Amino acid sequence: MNRNPIGVIDSGVGGLSILREIIKKLPNESFIYLADSANCPYGSKSSDEIYKLSKRLVQFLLKKKAKLVVIACNTITVACLDKLREDFPQIPIIGTVPVVKTASKNTKNGHIGILSTKQTAKSKYQKALIKKFAKDLKVLNIGTDKLTPIIENAEADKTRIDKILRKELKPFQKFNIDVLALGCSHFPFLKKEMQKILGKKVSILDSSGAIARQTKRILLMENSCLPAGRSLSEYNKPVKSFYTTGELKKFEKIKFEKINL
Repeated sequence: MNRNPIGVIDSGVGGLSILREIIKKLPNESFIYLADSANCPYGSKSSDEIYKLSKRLVQFLLKKKAKLVVIACNTITVACLDKLREDFPQIPIIGTVPVVKTASKNTKNGHIGILSTKQTAKSKYQKALIKKFAKDLKVLNIGTDKLTPIIENAEADKTRIDKILRKELKPFQKFNIDVLALGCSHFPFLKKEMQKILGKKVSILDSSGAIARQTKRILLMENSCLPAGRSLSEYNKPVKSFYTTGELKKFEKIKFEKINL
């Protein structure tokens, strides 16, 4: 059994929302979380710049002997997932999956909203998903780079947060959506605040659960030689390590280690 850790990368701390769900599925696996907070947000960067930054993140995880990499960032996924898989064929790399398909199944009035970073919103990848799964629905796809800093900088001013969210969500309210798909790993941290603004009739979805299930499936495939009836978890004593390229003062609840890439 490969006892090496699972690596999880994100442009910042947003991917912790995905890591939390993966840990629920694989509670006794070891993990390395790497946040590129020094370069966050990624949403306003070019695809080439995102590729160069994320390639360094994967290289760091390989040096730490990660057995699998989860890209907990929609922006990295749509910008360069295929390139990263070509560069590192020796390790499984899982990307995020924008919840367009799930949103299309959950809508009752045929109006769905997708909120993501600007890079994700304009990507061919997301547009292809909309065309494939929601072509007969009315879709409002909005990209914003104003919400990520709220999470990344641990914004505490609730009045200011509410003001920003109301402005960002107003187009969706006018569009009469009944489902909102979150296309950025940072956004679930604002889910409660969004729900208060949009109301209980609007379902807010994110991809963390789907990514966790996919991670477990890949591990089961990689470890198909396990004896019948044995689980992945009983072979490991879990260790969780957290790294950031940014300033440590941002991270109080979780002990991050500062690194230079």
